[in-house]
Amino acid sequence: MRSFSLFQLMSYAWFAFPLTMVALPIYVYVPQFYADRFGMSLSMIGTVLLLTRVFDAFIDPYVGGLIDRRPAGRSYALYILLALPLLILGFFGLFHPPKMLSKLAFAWFFFSLLIVYSGFSLASIAYQSWGAALTQEPGQRVRLTAFREAFGLFGVMSAAMITQFASVTTLSAVLTLFLLATTWLLIRNTQVIARAADVMHASLALRELFGNSCFRALFIVFVVNGIAAAIPATLFLFFTKDRLQLAHLSGVLLLLYFLAAAISMPFWNRLSQSLGEVRAWLFGILLSVLSFVGVVALGPGDAIAFSAICILSGVSLGADLALPPAILAGVIHAAGHSGKNEASYFGVWNWASKMNLALAAGLSLPLLEYLGYAPGVTSSSGLLALSLAYAALPCLLKLIAAYLLWRAPLKTI
Repeated sequence: MRSFSLFQLMSYAWFAFPLTMVALPIYVYVPQFYADRFGMSLSMIGTVLLLTRVFDAFIDPYVGGLIDRRPAGRSYALYILLALPLLILGFFGLFHPPKMLSKLAFAWFFFSLLIVYSGFSLASIAYQSWGAALTQEPGQRVRLTAFREAFGLFGVMSAAMITQFASVTTLSAVLTLFLLATTWLLIRNTQVIARAADVMHASLALRELFGNSCFRALFIVFVVNGIAAAIPATLFLFFTKDRLQLAHLSGVLLLLYFLAAAISMPFWNRLSQSLGEVRAWLFGILLSVLSFVGVVALGPGDAIAFSAICILSGVSLGADLALPPAILAGVIHAAGHSGKNEASYFGVWNWASKMNLALAAGLSLPLLEYLGYAPGVTSSSGLLALSLAYAALPCLLKLIAAYLLWRAPLKTI
């Protein structure tokens, strides 16, 4: 139980900046990059994303258990250091493939993704677990996660701006520099949480994790809500290019979306202190539905209307980023696992995040192709399928998530 100074919060939060710079291009730009560069079909790209995500996701619980079983005196910092070369080399390989790949493009795409995903898993589980172990005070844990996610959003916005106005080579260089600098800042100025020699640490089995009714309820809401958020992220570039014919504004629209989320962090922090973390998240989910449902009616050139929707849905994104990890920290504390098993929880948590993205890409892209949508081909049936998949389906899933969260036994966490 502790309060953080502004310097301590920023030292911890800065590492989220380059970590999300890795994530955004993979989630948003990779499908179009390999479709344009190598002529890969949506089905093939979706298959690679699904296979690598499934493979990567299933190592996350193992990584979490490995960190929980670390030797006495070992802190989370070592695992972040081990992740750095995987992140840097994997990202560089993914976006700088050899020009003469031809038939090897599928294999290069697959293995580059595996490398960068492995580094991301190791770094993010250790980083999130470190944050959850720093404090169990409700007000402070939301403050900590809000700072972390705000810096992460600034990383997302920076990646969006670089890809819009500069080359991917510039992005790779900036990413490498910030990974090294923020790792140094994190390790130097954040309280070391090392495994105590007199405490028996063991990873939690899945049956123990899901035997906790609070974690089980939170996990289900997180999965349903996460799939709802992952589908628009996967289809964003296709929707702005073919449905709205605003491809030239895609970077600006992403910037508005993530900037709104970052600016909203203090609001969600204050609202959580007034209503509680769970009710504040419920409000955020419903706000997302209200702001996004109108997307279905948009057509070519509706830049102003879509910009407004990006801003409002960005505000609701702030709730999705800041509040669930804080609620999870409370669940861990209530179960008596603080300081011992954070990594086991976040290993499964990250598994869910990746499966959300895998399902969104691996199912929505082939389904759209089956329904008649093809990138660059503006048939009426294909565009209708794109609009329904991009907006209507996520809103339905968000409503289901809101109902599940309202019924969940989490109000006193």
